Amino acid sequence: MHSSDQPESTAEMFGLLLRHFRERSGLSQEQVGKRIGYSKSQVAMVERGARPPKGVFVDRADEVLGAQGALTVAAPKPPKKRSPLPDWFTPFAEEEEKAWARHSYENQVMPGLLQTEAYARAVFTSHYPTYDDDEIEEKVAARLARQKLLSRRPLPDISFVLEMIVLTRPIGGRRVLKAQLHHLAEVARLRHVRIQLLDPFREDHAALDGPFVLLETDKRQQLAYIEGQGGSFFITEHPELGDLFGQYGVTRAQAYTPERTLETIEKMAEEL
Repeated sequence: MHSSDQPESTAEMFGLLLRHFRERSGLSQEQVGKRIGYSKSQVAMVERGARPPKGVFVDRADEVLGAQGALTVAAPKPPKKRSPLPDWFTPFAEEEEKAWARHSYENQVMPGLLQTEAYARAVFTSHYPTYDDDEIEEKVAARLARQKLLSRRPLPDISFVLEMIVLTRPIGGRRVLKAQLHHLAEVARLRHVRIQLLDPFREDHAALDGPFVLLETDKRQQLAYIEGQGGSFFITEHPELGDLFGQYGVTRAQAYTPERTLETIEKMAEEL
């Protein structure tokens, strides 16, 4: 076989192997097709490498042709499903899922762990460049799946400090925001979750550098996570790590108490 005749893809290699075992068995394409439940033309296309084998084609062909697993091993593997999470966010999501404690400050949008489905969909619908419908639904599902942290056992220690604009910006419209505030109040009533609002008229503020998340991993390692436009990074070393934990402590002290925050959320929801 000349170099130009070499198979160029896994599908073509599988096709050559399929033809080898078929001819060794003395069967025609039509006969193989009948025995495995496919048409002659489908078998021919797979042998040419024009179509990758799908469904039970591989296992049935391997059994009928006595390939002893050779066809199963050689079969093209389906492409790995693309994660709806950005690559730069995945390491954080993996640590978050098993975290012992999670604390965050947010000044723009409702944190993903607290979003309703409708609110999350509105957030992704607003994204630039525009996501297509399937991408939006994948991302909404992934965001809602992350919320299992709120009910995971053992219960993690969770807290949020939010700017008032997070609760007043009508992302998705008035009805979506009203439902979001009712949901926020429900989460705020959980014993292991503390939500605090910052007074928008405060004259001093320890978190003016922007949003961040603090994690204590399942091994009690402390991490800080900072996300910006299209990227993110971890902080794992002192003194920067200690400074962020200290900054969060001061910010919580400057915020409303969880009890006053819950009263404020409930009042805002009723007034919408």
